Amino acid sequence: MSGSKHIDDSDVVLIGSGVMSATLGAVLKNLQPDLRIQLYEVTEELAQESSNGWHNAGTGHAGLCELSYTPDRGADGEVNVSKAIEIFEQFEQSKYFWSYAVRNGMIDDPKKFVNPLPHIAFVYGQEQVDFLKSRHAGMRAHHFFSSMEYTDDRETIRDWAPLLLAGRDDTPIAATKMDRGTDVNFGALSELLVEWLGQQDGCGYALRHRVTDLTRTREGWAVEVKDNKSGRKFTNHTKFVFIGAGGGSLPLLQKSGIAESKGFGGFPIGGQWLVCHKPELVKQHEAKVYGMSPGAAPTMAVPHIDTRIIDGKKSLLFGPYAAWTTKFLHEGGSFWDLPGSIRMDNIGSLIKVGLHNLPLVTYLMQQGTQSMTTRMKELQNFFPDAKAEDWELIDAGIRVQAIKKEDGDAGIVHFGTEVISDQDKTLSALLGASPGASVSVNIILEIVQDCFSHLLKTEAGHQRMKSMIPTYDENLTDPSMATRQATLSEEAEKSLQLI
Repeated sequence: MSGSKHIDDSDVVLIGSGVMSATLGAVLKNLQPDLRIQLYEVTEELAQESSNGWHNAGTGHAGLCELSYTPDRGADGEVNVSKAIEIFEQFEQSKYFWSYAVRNGMIDDPKKFVNPLPHIAFVYGQEQVDFLKSRHAGMRAHHFFSSMEYTDDRETIRDWAPLLLAGRDDTPIAATKMDRGTDVNFGALSELLVEWLGQQDGCGYALRHRVTDLTRTREGWAVEVKDNKSGRKFTNHTKFVFIGAGGGSLPLLQKSGIAESKGFGGFPIGGQWLVCHKPELVKQHEAKVYGMSPGAAPTMAVPHIDTRIIDGKKSLLFGPYAAWTTKFLHEGGSFWDLPGSIRMDNIGSLIKVGLHNLPLVTYLMQQGTQSMTTRMKELQNFFPDAKAEDWELIDAGIRVQAIKKEDGDAGIVHFGTEVISDQDKTLSALLGASPGASVSVNIILEIVQDCFSHLLKTEAGHQRMKSMIPTYDENLTDPSMATRQATLSEEAEKSLQLI
């Protein structure tokens, strides 16, 4: 990985080497092969922030087990499953594009980034059991989830995930299971796509290069860049800029000065995992098991115990534990990142977030200062026999939650992704967090439709997009699409060696 190829002036500049920039670059180059694309990454290696394999759970988020996607019960007491259906359809687009990349030689071996793994939702206590049973009934009614199993039988759960029953008392428990879940190394996926992009004519990526400023020009943007190795500074003139720099996106968006950036703020949340490499425990657990979110916790802090497969090696991961931080990035981040992002146009929103989300702030403080004993008690809700000496604490990613004014009200914290594009469609930025990586293709498709719509209006462009994402202009949620969805999904999973 040299990262030395550089295109002086380009059609597209990508900032950051995570899954969002990698996917946009790959999609655009396939959509219009003569595009000149340059990517800049400030770190010494690709995808070292949020996309890094150890900085996220690696769950292929498809709504299969994540109870935070189905939190609401209607007046009739039934669980609303519409969000899970939406996420499932979006993840299908990701699978279709990844399988296209494998079939067309962009990715040589899908096992480098994706592996099959059952997804299980697990609850304890009668109230949670009743919730899960209602959720299962609602989800089984849709063709996406027709194969979902439910049980409150302890021996069946022991068969699905033995660690969940080890040392457990007689509290009521229940679980749902879908076998066709995935474990995804988004960092490895990003590396594969960026390296492919760098090999294409008219494209390049440069490591240890920091974008320091963005200035609008008549043709698009002047992107000011510093080569951190040599100290050289230069400017790349481009027609379009995508800011996909994770926690570094907000400061760059603010530097762009576009009107659409006004009022946005960022609220960073750090994370930690407990990780186990002990072979005799790792071999007993082959699933991603999600539970219920505790009280004031953000949705991205839903506890889960997972098999993780990174560089071909299996481990167990539990968490996440949230933590208070003012840094926006692990690599090259500063404790001044949050104070430095405060502007007159967003200070009101930031203050209101603090005042109106005191339970969240308190939760983050408590999480960051808790002892190993307290962390183990949370793990033991899932795996009662867990012992502290078998687990180590590591840092997870930093997620900068987008804060903006909405409907005239300030201080709305978005625990999701927020795409901001300027009126001229020459710049887009992505703020926010989970489940972005899993549904990256859907998010990138929205950017392409918004900012590169001219590429889709030709017959050739339309056919190229259909080759990448066969259902991009179709609605898979419609019952009449059940057979087509099943067929396409099976074809994609075969290409990805998931079945």
